[in-house]
Amino acid sequence: MVSVGAKTLRWVLGGVLGAVVLALGWFALQAYPLGGPGRLVSVTVQPGDSLSTIAGKLHRDGVIASPFAFRLDLLLGAPTVYPGIYRFHQNSSFAAVKGVLASPVIEVTPGLTLHEVALQVDAREGATYADHFLTDATALAATSPFHPAGSLEGLIGVGQYRITPQLTPRRLLGEMTAAFDHEAAALGLTPGTTRAGLDAYQLITAASIVDKEGYYPRNMGRVARVIFNRLARGGPLQMDATVLYALGMDGGTVTHAMLKTTSPYNTYLVNGLTPTPICSVSPDALRAVLHPTPGPWLYFTVVDRSGTEAFATTFAQQLANERIAQANGVR
Repeated sequence: MVSVGAKTLRWVLGGVLGAVVLALGWFALQAYPLGGPGRLVSVTVQPGDSLSTIAGKLHRDGVIASPFAFRLDLLLGAPTVYPGIYRFHQNSSFAAVKGVLASPVIEVTPGLTLHEVALQVDAREGATYADHFLTDATALAATSPFHPAGSLEGLIGVGQYRITPQLTPRRLLGEMTAAFDHEAAALGLTPGTTRAGLDAYQLITAASIVDKEGYYPRNMGRVARVIFNRLARGGPLQMDATVLYALGMDGGTVTHAMLKTTSPYNTYLVNGLTPTPICSVSPDALRAVLHPTPGPWLYFTVVDRSGTEAFATTFAQQLANERIAQANGVR
């Protein structure tokens, strides 16, 4: 005969077991929702967002049904999440969401060449993906409204891009060019824009040189003015960054031997702008070419270790600035 106490214990254990089964069933439905994935949505992670905040955003946009269940799942292993824009399917499984959050990041910063971006792609996705990335970049150049010279150099937007499992190289480039088009339009640069006799693509080319030669936003308006003044005067631009680009180099001292490099990118030997931009372009550089600082300058040089540049109208003034640079140990 079973005692009343034993019956009560069995009821309690049965109730606890039933609650556990219900809880596990509920959690499984949250982690692996019925109905399959829905439409794609974009979720922005801001600097400083906690995992709890991110879970709330995912719930708000219909990616997950329960932020609480998602936070419980993260106790079993949480990805490192960086700021950026992520694309998820609504009604996703927790595993799919974490896969997107942990997806490789491509960082396009001002001054990077398309080849340098491809090296990042190679490091994260492998050589085959990177090869397709470069091949598609050439193919997509023909569709750009800026009518580039056979290359997307300078026409991809700066920022972070996440390579999810579904993202092909062509779609990645589509996101990058769309980001640039949006950034340029926000600054007033469209395919029909002209300034100082330059079309939109030439302005982007000039902005890329401004980025490499100006270094910091405080210099860029006057560097842009020097470029416009030299173009108006005729003759070569004589920009070191273009010679380095021709040699596949990023920074460093340009020697007299380098200045003799035979290339359309050597602006010491060839008059005018380079055939294409020489790097990805910052909003500051685009703004500088659209609104260059008024002035008569034809020369500039870095004069201190903080990156300050001095500007000159005559070569004698330029030589004086170079002596200041030497005294400050930067030449």
